[in-house]
Amino acid sequence: MRVLENFIGGAWSRASGKTHLEVKNPATGEALAEVPLSTAADVDAAVKAAQAAFPGWSATPPVQRARYLFKLREIFDAHRDEIAAICTSEHGKTLSEARNDFGRGIENVEHAAGTPALLMGQGLEDVASGIDCHTIRQPLGVFAAITPFNFPPMVPLWFLPYAIATGNTFVLKPSEQVPLSQQRIFELIEQVGLPPGVVNLVHGGRDVVNAFCAHRDIAGVSFVGSSAVARHVYKSAAEAGKRVQALGGAKNFLVVMPDADRQRAVANVAESIFGCSGQRCLAGSVVVCVGDTLEAVREALVRHAKAIVLGDGSKPGVTMGPVISAAHRDRVVSYIDKGVAEGATLLLDGRGAKVEGYPHGNWVGPTVFDDVRPGMVIATEEIFGPVACLMRARDLDEAIAIANRSEYGNAASIFTSSGRAAREFQHRVAAGMVGVNVGVAAPMAFFPFGGQKGSFFGDLKAHGPTAIDFYTERKIVITRWF
Repeated sequence: MRVLENFIGGAWSRASGKTHLEVKNPATGEALAEVPLSTAADVDAAVKAAQAAFPGWSATPPVQRARYLFKLREIFDAHRDEIAAICTSEHGKTLSEARNDFGRGIENVEHAAGTPALLMGQGLEDVASGIDCHTIRQPLGVFAAITPFNFPPMVPLWFLPYAIATGNTFVLKPSEQVPLSQQRIFELIEQVGLPPGVVNLVHGGRDVVNAFCAHRDIAGVSFVGSSAVARHVYKSAAEAGKRVQALGGAKNFLVVMPDADRQRAVANVAESIFGCSGQRCLAGSVVVCVGDTLEAVREALVRHAKAIVLGDGSKPGVTMGPVISAAHRDRVVSYIDKGVAEGATLLLDGRGAKVEGYPHGNWVGPTVFDDVRPGMVIATEEIFGPVACLMRARDLDEAIAIANRSEYGNAASIFTSSGRAAREFQHRVAAGMVGVNVGVAAPMAFFPFGGQKGSFFGDLKAHGPTAIDFYTERKIVITRWF
């Protein structure tokens, strides 16, 4: 079986770690490859390669650095379908979802190619008599990123293009559950001809994460994953003096007002909750029905859920794939069990779902709960699966209060025809990304991405203009000539 390799200093090499994990197709159970669990020594080798490349790369004019990204964008564009197929095989999402996944990553490459304009400073003549002042931005050194399983092509591209466009060098650890997309993406990056050591790939698990956080020659760390690990990465890396952006978990609330276009609202709600099998940090989880909307929303949502075709995401007609692993399937099922035990009404049960011809798939069917109350486990904890929880609120004030009670603050959406209600919601809801008649409040590459409260640890969020701030140091120059 193919054993994946690390990419260090412009060359592929075997990891020093002796432990390997199987990468499996979550729909078929087929073993696709083995991924090594690299060691701190492998991390150190990658950091040294990145350090060696930094002086020359940081001295490369920004316009020239951007030209590599223009070339990379064209190479990626030519391989959209190939990367999507790899993503589906290792993750399970449908091919259309996988294409969108990689497409969003390419958007970040496009935006980062404009970094020369974003790197420009500010200046003012005669801040005092004969004295001028201006700012410049400079790269810091080696940056690292630790990315999750749910968007294998996209999330690493929230970081890599901006890090190198600003003159830094970079080391990536993709999720050990879905390493194949990045393995192929780095093979495509090789074609661009970047100087050796500018980008590096180290496969692995917890040991690599901790090595990133502790390594004295890494200037900053980016992380996307659960809030528990995000908190650990933030604390560990910050104590080591690094810049950190750590994006954590979510419990996203979707508020449906009485004046909403219900047909479109429920279609958006269903896509938000069940798209990508619910395995995304912007997935809807709790549907708060305001006033008299509950009965109509409940009926339509169950109808949408029953129409979903569960199966192998690579096959035509399938609209929802498996969850990532058997362990995660069991975790999602355990939350459904808890909801039943807590007294919520199970309208549609995804436990025990089967797909003919795929006995080894990690199947969880669309699940819908009614009579969910604040304080229930299914109403407060992140499930990360295709589970919808229906709640009732008297009015907008109560709906906002329900959402703001959550320890998380990643995203929230409102469905309404009222500009007043929408403005009130976006002003008062405690979430970093807010949708108005949008079920998945995902910002484009040129806006920042990140939540609030327990969903984000750090100061500067992913991509958009905040990426430039994260990857550069501002220097203020005050000048007087005699």
